[in-house]
Amino acid sequence: MIQKKFFSDFVRRMISGLSLRMFFPILIGAAICTFGIHNIHQQTDITEGGVIGLMLLVEHWIGSSPAAITPVLDLACYLLAFRYLGGRFIRVSILSTACMSLFYKFWELFPPMLPDLSPYPLLAAILGGMFVGVGVGLIVRQGGSSGGDDALALTISHVTHWRLSRAYLFTDFVVLGLSLTYIPAGKIIFSLITVSISSPLIDLVQNFDYRKFRRRLSLPQR
Repeated sequence: MIQKKFFSDFVRRMISGLSLRMFFPILIGAAICTFGIHNIHQQTDITEGGVIGLMLLVEHWIGSSPAAITPVLDLACYLLAFRYLGGRFIRVSILSTACMSLFYKFWELFPPMLPDLSPYPLLAAILGGMFVGVGVGLIVRQGGSSGGDDALALTISHVTHWRLSRAYLFTDFVVLGLSLTYIPAGKIIFSLITVSISSPLIDLVQNFDYRKFRRRLSLPQR
């Protein structure tokens, strides 16, 4: 009974101030991002950078499921981010990380839903970068992160005053360097392409002004 009350109080504190309007974009973003990683990145060995790339690195060498690896890596980055980004960021990020892990597990229940793009690495790099960029961008737009790489990049951006896309690229390039231990240099080129697409796209989705865009569409044509 005491444990049940403690759990219910914890959940109530976690979701305090978080609306359904915030939750649905996080849910959609997690579904999009993990779909792309499961169906493109993991099938073609075109890795992402940051914690996503680190997760794929650990999966390759240890064989652990991304659903188990992701929370451990995320926790390490969240501990660093807490000091600079505050408690609300951590609360939203815990929610989004849980959604990411659940969707990883969900997609693993099915065989790949997209054709094997291994013979077309450039196409895989472009599509994979778009899935990750849009998915993560939707989550970051709500004030959270899809994982530790977002928390780390947002912390770096906060401390250095870099644009978010630059902070992402910094962490991506470091992880891609480590990924050379299992991915041939020729394929790393395509990984560089995918992070060069996903990082600016995250920045774009995060800062997209929908109301301004609607106003432009509603202007009368001359």
